[in-house]
Amino acid sequence: MSHCKVPALIEAQVEMGSVNELEHKSLFRREEEDEDATQIKEASLMEQGSLSPSFHGHTTAKSPKNSVVKSINIVILSNKLNMLLPFGPLAILVHYMIDSKGWVFLLSLIGITPLAERLGYATEQLAFYTGPTVGGLLNATFGNVTELIISIFALKNGMIRVVQQTLLGSILSNMLLVLGCAFFCGGLVFHQKDQVFDKGIAVVNSGLLLMAVMGILFPAVLYYTHSEVHTGSSELALSRFSSCIMLIAYAAYLFFQLKSQSSSYSPLEEETNQNEETSDEDEDPEISKWEAIIWLSILTAWVSLLSGYLVDAIEGASVSWNIPIAFISVILLPIVGNAAEHAGAIMFAMKDKLDLSLGVAIGSSIQISMFVVPFCVVIGWMMGEQMDLNFQLFETAMLFITVIVVAFFLQEGTSNYFKGLMLILCYLIVAASFFVHEDPHQDGI
Repeated sequence: MSHCKVPALIEAQVEMGSVNELEHKSLFRREEEDEDATQIKEASLMEQGSLSPSFHGHTTAKSPKNSVVKSINIVILSNKLNMLLPFGPLAILVHYMIDSKGWVFLLSLIGITPLAERLGYATEQLAFYTGPTVGGLLNATFGNVTELIISIFALKNGMIRVVQQTLLGSILSNMLLVLGCAFFCGGLVFHQKDQVFDKGIAVVNSGLLLMAVMGILFPAVLYYTHSEVHTGSSELALSRFSSCIMLIAYAAYLFFQLKSQSSSYSPLEEETNQNEETSDEDEDPEISKWEAIIWLSILTAWVSLLSGYLVDAIEGASVSWNIPIAFISVILLPIVGNAAEHAGAIMFAMKDKLDLSLGVAIGSSIQISMFVVPFCVVIGWMMGEQMDLNFQLFETAMLFITVIVVAFFLQEGTSNYFKGLMLILCYLIVAASFFVHEDPHQDGI
């Protein structure tokens, strides 16, 4: 009998061991799933600017005490891109000494590029000292401040078509060139697999972009079908009404991200305490809050100054270079504002953080289309300028097709270098189209 009990006992122990092992595996798998959910929530918040990496699991940041010389060294001398800063003063010198519009435009364009990147850096540093709500608003405001400043200067000069085409070009550049380069470079680094991003967030982003297209499309359709109730005024009235609706929609979207999403993020603080301890050195701010505010003011003022010379030289540069103003506005000007986003999106993709790359590229497109464009319509309204959402047939069709193409590429939730290459090639087609496009409404600038 004892011999019979031993195998039974051993069998029971084996069964108990296998049950314990299964329970351990299921617990481990559940922890992995929770960790994945955590990362997805973090990425979704960071993606829309409502939560930047700088206030991950927001704690009170340690404010460094820097001297003036050290602050200048950190903000100005530490970045190699700032080697282009002297081109700004050089553009002003050329304006007064030679008055060559082509050279003034080129030098101003190069001089603004590092300023756009440093504006993003100063905003990120200031976000260390704010919560997610203020940080999200800062990112929404200063994320595309370069395009906004250039647009306001162009509006003051009555160059409505330049404003429309510059903002359109920034949207196209982010969706095709920036996102395409991110997919392409990330796909080359991780060529053995498809990179994955949050499909649900991508669908929401595509919906917002389609809403922006709807707001821009309807005034153009109203104009070209000659179906206005009051010729010449109904289109403008519709544009102003739609702009107010788009601003409300964008504010609601920010509120949804900051309030509804942040409540689901708050329980993660305890889980990320250990990670915060190990990464405190990386997450500590480099400059104090007041330094960040002062640098934001200085950089914004310098961008405003150079933008004035840049906008004044656009028409002269078009004549001297024999390049259409549409090409300069849609292709060349957005390169300035998107330089920092371009580099950031590629860097995140090469680290397999594709959700952040998507947030940089598509998030910026949403900000411009849902915030900057309607805001410029409202500003033009206040200035007495007839800035509207009728971007004309050629530009509106280009935007509509681009959003549809990008939405198709995002619907699977995966990316590879082939998809990135296709987006880049699409952007080259867009660039070539505007190079041979003569704007029939250029007298309206």
